[in-house]
Amino acid sequence: MAELTYRSAVSTAIAQEMANDRRVVFLGEDVAGAGGVFKTTTGLLERFGPERVRDTPISEQAILGAAMGAAATGLRPIAEIMFSDFLAVCWDIVANEIAKTRYMTAGQMSLPLVIRTANGGGSRFGAQHSQSVENWAMSVPGLKVVAPSTATDVIGLLAASVRDPDPVVFFEHKSCYPMKFDVPDGEGDIVGQLGEAKVVRPGNDVTIVALALMVHRALQAAEQLAEQGIDAEVIDVRSLVPLDTRTILASVAKTSRLFTVEENPRLCGWGAEIASIVAEEAFWDLDGPIVRITTPHVPMPAADTLEDATIPDVERIVDTVRSAAHQ
Repeated sequence: MAELTYRSAVSTAIAQEMANDRRVVFLGEDVAGAGGVFKTTTGLLERFGPERVRDTPISEQAILGAAMGAAATGLRPIAEIMFSDFLAVCWDIVANEIAKTRYMTAGQMSLPLVIRTANGGGSRFGAQHSQSVENWAMSVPGLKVVAPSTATDVIGLLAASVRDPDPVVFFEHKSCYPMKFDVPDGEGDIVGQLGEAKVVRPGNDVTIVALALMVHRALQAAEQLAEQGIDAEVIDVRSLVPLDTRTILASVAKTSRLFTVEENPRLCGWGAEIASIVAEEAFWDLDGPIVRITTPHVPMPAADTLEDATIPDVERIVDTVRSAAHQ
């Protein structure tokens, strides 16, 4: 095993796929010489050269327009949108062009491209640079949506995304970048599978479903709940589209209680879809109401105390689960 940060796992994953397939190219703002504003792409220009690792103008529309054209002509581009908030600038290309090309050509054309972007709060970047927007992408037919929580999943799921025949929006959580993880070393390529959730902590009393940074907070909460006699099973969703409903439903059938922990604003968050599926398909397995632990429906504050109060933390998860479980 090797220790790797979430940040370093991004460049490791891109390098793995570029080394394996010359069709893989990488483009975005300040991703080449500067190594990315979050230092997630250092060393790629030196290793693969300026033909395959390209800095772009400050234009999200240009980045994704070029990526779409490259994918349409046989390449497998990885395009970086610096902050996920900036997807709003180029959403027409994502939602109306990239997502619909396979459908509108009756399957004659696919677009094997990955849109990487830094997502989520906790870094004091304010309302326009701290949003969690996975639910934006999840709502658009034709897009696959991934959000890893560990370095191993960054590598494996990015590799799976690059090799997928359809467009994938790949959300990396900014607050996870400095985290360190043990990653398999010297065992060949790391390649994951889209559409597979992972039980990261088995339990029998309650099911907690989380994504990206919230997985780590859910795990910390589960340890505290265990000290209070509540055995929580924690599921890392990992892939929102395709969504692994089997793992979630099997867990609910065992525990009979479901909690989601979401950094999305509460209205129309991804947990609402999971709650709907469980209510439809596993209603009689439930011993109590489904509970969503979310960010309120407000713009993300820049002040540290307000941002911390807005995003679900370990204490709120523990208090909510304990209160509901004892009802």
